[in-house]
Amino acid sequence: MAESVMDDMVKIKETDKSGMLSFCMDMAKHYGKALDASEQVSLDFSMPKNVVITGMGGSAIGGELFKDLARDGARVPVEVNRAYSLPAYVDGGSLVFVMSYSGETEETLSSFLDAAKRKCMVFCVSSGGSLLDFSERLGIPFLRVPAGFPPRAALPYLFTPIVVLLEQLGVISGVSGGFSEAMSVLGRISEENAPEKAATDNFAKSLAVGINGSVPVVYGFGVFRGVAQRFKTQFNENSKIPSKWEFFSEIDHNEIVGWERAGRLAKCFSAVFIRDKNEPVEIRNRIEITKELMPQESKLFEVWSQGASVLARILSALCVGDFTSVYLALLRGVDPTPVETIDVLKARMKQSKTKDKVIRELERLAGSR
Repeated sequence: MAESVMDDMVKIKETDKSGMLSFCMDMAKHYGKALDASEQVSLDFSMPKNVVITGMGGSAIGGELFKDLARDGARVPVEVNRAYSLPAYVDGGSLVFVMSYSGETEETLSSFLDAAKRKCMVFCVSSGGSLLDFSERLGIPFLRVPAGFPPRAALPYLFTPIVVLLEQLGVISGVSGGFSEAMSVLGRISEENAPEKAATDNFAKSLAVGINGSVPVVYGFGVFRGVAQRFKTQFNENSKIPSKWEFFSEIDHNEIVGWERAGRLAKCFSAVFIRDKNEPVEIRNRIEITKELMPQESKLFEVWSQGASVLARILSALCVGDFTSVYLALLRGVDPTPVETIDVLKARMKQSKTKDKVIRELERLAGSR
């Protein structure tokens, strides 16, 4: 019965009113466009002593993915900032990537102001809004990305510039070449999980059916730490359900005990393990032992990455997660695109006038230059 709902193309189109599935299907194409746009940018910055990627929600997850990707190869520390201000150590020797798809994110505009005041090296990525307006007025370089996406669907345009430009500056090396393979892998995954593919032959649809009715807990590790986080946020925003994420081997020092006496509660959750053919043997052992120690009532699933390069394997797992979250929304009869609660929250936050204060300070700063 569940499978038939997701195999009904008329029903799919009626429910997915804004076409979130189309963003999944076109993921490879968008990474190609993002790569072309990023390669047109040339930054006149010296080697930074640290890199901070500041943003919120779908505009920040690209920073998390890069942080994982660069962990073993970055020449300087890389951090992701999700706050109104920057860490105390950030100064003129720091490179701050300011990421806000809308260009109107309150916290990000505040941290942008902070970066400008501290005279950091700053680069902005946005589709427009106040962020690009003040970037132009303050003489701060930026990349304008295509408008019209839900921010979470704009990940290709918010992740790719970080990789390309930090490789250009020498912070990392030998990574961006993986985009070519990644786009090929993404194209194949999109075909395998297309809405026209029946649930019996469609991994993302099958996973959505398995998860349905439970709270998914997503477990990643290493370069797939941020992938697990992305799964969680996609379940939140697309599927409209609670979810959580954790990572190995940290979970074996706390989380595993939470399953010990879960009893009937275990039936309320499902565990999704992000797997990789190149996972370190010590991590593989931990994953297998952890699965064995979980209650028999638990629903356990695995998502295996695909591809040779690390970049392709990261993006392949993300692609499966995106498809799964949309199919789970459709299975529940929910349009995946609107985020009504966030809209209500933003409207109520306007009453605090915090963003107005930030804009006034940016106006003063721009007027003094």
